[in-house]
Amino acid sequence: MSMRNIAIIAHVDHGKTTLVDELLKQSGAFRDNQRVAERIMDSNEIEIERGITILAKATSVVWKDVRINIVDTPGHADFGGEVERILNMVDGAIVLVDAAEGPMPQTKFVVGKALKVGLKPIVAINKIDRSDARADEVINEVFDLFAALDANDEQLDFPILYGSGRNGWMNVNPEGPMDQGLAPLFDLVLDHVPEPTVGEGSFRMIGTILEANPFLGRIITGRIHSGSIKPNQPMKVMDANGKLIEQGRVSKILAFRGIERTSIDEGCAGDIVAIAGLTKGTVADTYCAPDVTEPLEAQPIDPPTVTMSFIVNDSPLAGTEGDKVTSRVIRDRLLKEAEGNVALKIEEAEDKDSFYVSGRGELQLAVLIETMRREGFELAVSRPRVVMKKADDGTVLEPIEEVVIDVDEEHSGIVVQKMSERKAEMVELRPSGGNRLRLVFHAPTRGLIGYQSELLTDTRGTAIMNRLFHDYQPYKGDIGGRVTGVLLSNESGESVAYAMFNLEDRGPMIIDAGEKVYAGMIIGIHTRVNDLEVNVLKGKKLTNMRASGKDDAIKLTPPIRMTLDRALSWIQDDELVEVTPKTIRLRKIFLDPIDRKRNSKTKASLTA
Repeated sequence: MSMRNIAIIAHVDHGKTTLVDELLKQSGAFRDNQRVAERIMDSNEIEIERGITILAKATSVVWKDVRINIVDTPGHADFGGEVERILNMVDGAIVLVDAAEGPMPQTKFVVGKALKVGLKPIVAINKIDRSDARADEVINEVFDLFAALDANDEQLDFPILYGSGRNGWMNVNPEGPMDQGLAPLFDLVLDHVPEPTVGEGSFRMIGTILEANPFLGRIITGRIHSGSIKPNQPMKVMDANGKLIEQGRVSKILAFRGIERTSIDEGCAGDIVAIAGLTKGTVADTYCAPDVTEPLEAQPIDPPTVTMSFIVNDSPLAGTEGDKVTSRVIRDRLLKEAEGNVALKIEEAEDKDSFYVSGRGELQLAVLIETMRREGFELAVSRPRVVMKKADDGTVLEPIEEVVIDVDEEHSGIVVQKMSERKAEMVELRPSGGNRLRLVFHAPTRGLIGYQSELLTDTRGTAIMNRLFHDYQPYKGDIGGRVTGVLLSNESGESVAYAMFNLEDRGPMIIDAGEKVYAGMIIGIHTRVNDLEVNVLKGKKLTNMRASGKDDAIKLTPPIRMTLDRALSWIQDDELVEVTPKTIRLRKIFLDPIDRKRNSKTKASLTA
C-alpha cells in the first residue's frame, strides 16, 4: 500500500486536535455507532483538563487506498522537545493557522524547524467562520514568516486551504462549498506530500516517542528508515556516537490503524511503527539490525532554559497524605521521566535529598509536578530559576524570550509599563483588529516568571500572552520581585475562624478555617513588605458571664486559592511549594524563625 507521513503543527488552541478528530471520522476510522470522546488524541488526564496537547501522538487513516500516517503535535513552546523529535518521522506538514490570530510564536518555532529539515508545508487557514476572521492578511503574514525563516522557493510556493476543523470542511475558497468535507485536504496531501524516502540496506529506525506499557514493557515509536522488521528478529541499539547500548529481540511490532494500535507481522521501510522487546534504548537512539555499524543522525534538541529544585518533603505534615516520599522513589521517577522526555535534564544535588530539574518552561515543569502528585508523590519544589550561560569572554548570558501579548487598547499602557520594569524591549506594536493591539517584546525569562497572573489582573482577564525562546543575551541587571511580604503561622495545629477574622486587616488569607498548619507555613499575604508571624490557632475566650449584646456570626472573606502554576510563580527564593496528592501548601525553606534570621544575615553579609 502506498503511504504518506504528515505532521499537523500549529500554535496552541488553533484547532489541531479537533481537525484530527474530523480526519478520523471522515476517513471511516470509526463505526457509525461508535462513541468517541471529543479531542480523542488528547488521552492524557491533564491534557483533557487543560485542553492542550502535551504528548505527540500518531494515528493513521486510509484515503483512496493510500495510508496516511498523521502525527498530532503539542502547540505550546514548553513541549517543543516533543515536536523537534517527530519531524524525523514525517515528509510533509499541515501548518494550521487561526484565521483571526494569524501565525503566533509557536507556529514560528515549529515551522522554522520543519523548513530546516526540508518539509514542504500545506497551509490551512482554520476557524474561517470566526466573526473577526481576516484570511487575506493572515496569508500575507504566513508568507512573510516563511520568507523570514529562509524557506526555499519550493517551500514558499505552498498550497492554501480555508475552512473550519470543528465543522469538518476545507476548501480552496474561503466561502466553500462545504459539502465536500475534508476531501480537498486529503487529496492535497496525496498530491503535495511525497512518498516516504527509503534508505538502502538493513533495518534502521530512530526512536522518537517512548512509553511504558504494563504488558509489553518499553515501547518505542519511530519511522523505519530502511529495511524491514519482523517479530522475534534480533536487533541492537546504538547511541548518536555509534556506541552499542544493548542487543535483544523484537517481541512485538505495533502499527497505528485509526485510533487503535494493532499487531502486525512485518514493518516495512517508510511506515511509522512501535516496537516492544528492548529495555534500555531511548529516544534519539538508532534501532537497527546487528550488521549495521553507522547510526542515523537525530535532530538536535534545544537546551532547557528554566530549572527548579525538587526536594524531599521535610515539613511536619510530611507523609500524612502521600505514600511516595523518599528520595530514592523520587529519583527513580525523575530519571524515568527524563528517559522519554529529551527536553528535561535531571541532576542530583550533593545532599542526595534534592534534584535539579531543568526544562523548557514553568508549564512543562508544572505538568510534571502535577503528574507526580496524582501518582501519590509528596515533595517540595523551589521557585523556577533561569539557566545562565557563560560566553567565551567570561560575560554572563541569560535566556531572552520573544513575548507576544494581544490586549485591548485601553490596557496597553499598563502592559508596556510592567514589561519595561521587567527589562523588556518592545520590538513591535500593531493593531490586531477589534480595538486590540499586538505587542511584541524581547524580555528576560527571569522577568516573566510570575507575570501571567499579574497580566490577567491588570487587563481584567482580556490579554493573551505567548512566549518563545529567542536567544541568549548579556545579563540585563536586577529585576524587582514581589512587593509584599507573607503572613506566617507561628504554631502548629488547625486554623481557627475567630483568629483568622481578627487577622483580616493584616492581609488576604490563602487558607481556610480548619486547615492544618505548622510553624513557618505561609497562611496569607501581608499588606506590607515585611514578613509577619501570626497566631491562627487562637480561639475566643469563653466565660460564664453572659454578653450584653448578641455575638455576631463570624463571616470570613473567601481565601485566595493558590493553584500549582500560580504558587510556583508567586513564591520567592527563600520559599517552597509543598506538593502532596491532596494539598498544595506554601512554606519558608527554614521553618524555625531563628534559622531564617541567621540565613538572611548571612545573605546580607555576602552581598555587602
